[in-house]
Amino acid sequence: MSADAAKTPIPIRRLALLLGGLAMFGPFSIDTIFPAFPAMGAQLGADKLQMQQTISVYLVAYALMSIVHGPLSDAIGRRKVILGGLAVFTLASAACALATDLPTLLFFRAVQGLSAGVGLIVGRAVIRDLLHGDDAQRLMSQVMMIFGIAPAIAPVIGGWILGWSHWPAIFWFLVAFSVALWAAVALLLPETHPPQARLALKPKRLMRDYVAIFLNPRFQRLTAVGAFNFGALFLYIASAPAFVLDILKLGERDFAWFFVPTIGGMVAGSFVSGRAAGKVSGDRLVDIGFACCALAIALNLGYNLWTDAPRVPWAVAPMCIGAFGIALVFPIVTLSILDMYPHQRGSASSLQAFAGLVVNALLAGVISPLLSDSALHLAVAASGLTAVGWLFWRWEAWVSRNRVARVPEDAVVIEPQDSL
Repeated sequence: MSADAAKTPIPIRRLALLLGGLAMFGPFSIDTIFPAFPAMGAQLGADKLQMQQTISVYLVAYALMSIVHGPLSDAIGRRKVILGGLAVFTLASAACALATDLPTLLFFRAVQGLSAGVGLIVGRAVIRDLLHGDDAQRLMSQVMMIFGIAPAIAPVIGGWILGWSHWPAIFWFLVAFSVALWAAVALLLPETHPPQARLALKPKRLMRDYVAIFLNPRFQRLTAVGAFNFGALFLYIASAPAFVLDILKLGERDFAWFFVPTIGGMVAGSFVSGRAAGKVSGDRLVDIGFACCALAIALNLGYNLWTDAPRVPWAVAPMCIGAFGIALVFPIVTLSILDMYPHQRGSASSLQAFAGLVVNALLAGVISPLLSDSALHLAVAASGLTAVGWLFWRWEAWVSRNRVARVPEDAVVIEPQDSL
């Protein structure tokens, strides 16, 4: 154990479980309701496209608020922001359970989205508050392993709940889950961003920081790597109701056929990433991750060109391999971004999350409804997203090799006292 890990105010394993749980409640909000789409649509008088908007409005709200969570935690502390977000999420989930029409449900889904980002976004900043270098990579990978379980078990839980109750019970489950998380944070998570390190929440400076971060070419490249590479998997997650029920011809309780192997690949990749910390360079891990994604592309396209009736397990095997590769890439990219801005980790985390969420919202609200009628269409689009992510990574690698010493992009730091 390193000196960093030894001096953390909470045991590393407990911290990983807590931060992993906080990261899970966002995906739980999306995936637990997938099996209930037909029942919800029938009761609320909504067709498939309208039900898809329950994901889109959630993601749009999540994205918009994500640019606030990080800076707010930089100003008032990580713990207060997490506890406040969990409280709002709990109330919004209860309101969703009580909704009797689609507009009401969509409104409170948006409120869920406004609060759900605190766990993932602020949690990343907590990791870098406490740990550095290889220790931070190990903890980030452990959190991703736990986080990765959420999309696998959430639709299964939703299907079980739907088996013995009606769809509002799924939202009551989210209420119970968020209450348990609130209690765990209140009891176990110390404040990791002390008052002397905080920045005043001034809109003018916040906007300046965001502009400076966003206009940094290296930030743009690294953010694009993570957003587009993960987008290839998220396209399938957003299309899960159509992919599982209509394309694979499975039942409402059979979402595990898609999610378990897919997220199993992500958990395995996160485990390998954590074990490789300090032994394999970050650049090498990213290259290996993209090699796995390329193999997944080849298998996915080949299988869907070969058959007109995709079936498990062959239809989901490429997603498992691709998810393994994504889990090798994402922690390295995220830590590289956070290391660029040691005084504004919350802001950098927020802006990275915002960019990824904008991509995901477009995939869920626009691309998925257009393509989810065909497994081949999904495979082609996912391949294109992975290719774009890889091209940005190759661009970043080329710039890194040729970067001149007089303007080191990765050394850009916005000091708190800087003025416009």
